[in-house]
Amino acid sequence: MIRITVVYHSGYGHTAKQAQAVAAGAGAELLAIDAQGNLSDKDWETLASADAIIMGSPTYMGNVSWQFKKFADASSKPWYSQAWKDKIAAGFTNSATMNGDKLSTLHYLFTLAMQHSMVWVGTGMMPSNTKAAQRNDINYVGSSSGAMMQTPSDASAEEVLPGDLETAKLFGKRVAEITRQFIAGRAK
Repeated sequence: MIRITVVYHSGYGHTAKQAQAVAAGAGAELLAIDAQGNLSDKDWETLASADAIIMGSPTYMGNVSWQFKKFADASSKPWYSQAWKDKIAAGFTNSATMNGDKLSTLHYLFTLAMQHSMVWVGTGMMPSNTKAAQRNDINYVGSSSGAMMQTPSDASAEEVLPGDLETAKLFGKRVAEITRQFIAGRAK
């Protein structure tokens, strides 16, 4: 059995909905970074025992939230001992606009994973990019690097589009599949 953990921060609830969908697809445990950017000692132990860590943050001003950045800086303790080396890693983000510089956030998460010597997994999904594409289609935002979602700033967390949540769920499922393959390959 594999252990996958989704660690995320959500400022307004939109990214929490995305995290829940990713976790549902991956069969993962959720760890929410609190409003002060902290995790409990038990949460750090959960991350240490995970086979895969999926990281999520809203995109604020073209990057992760300060709360997520505080978590990332605190991860220097496992970094120093390379405790997350060869764990599977992936990431997701949400912003209020269609672009919103979400790719900058995913690049930050990717760089954090590379600093930890982790193995990154992208979406494995084709973008929804034909003339017939509808906003509620799978991977309409069109990301390969990690799951992206767009939610208007004045929308409630309950107004997150089902297509974006399904994209997140399929992304979580892909991370779980790759993690299983990776663990099985190491066992040989």
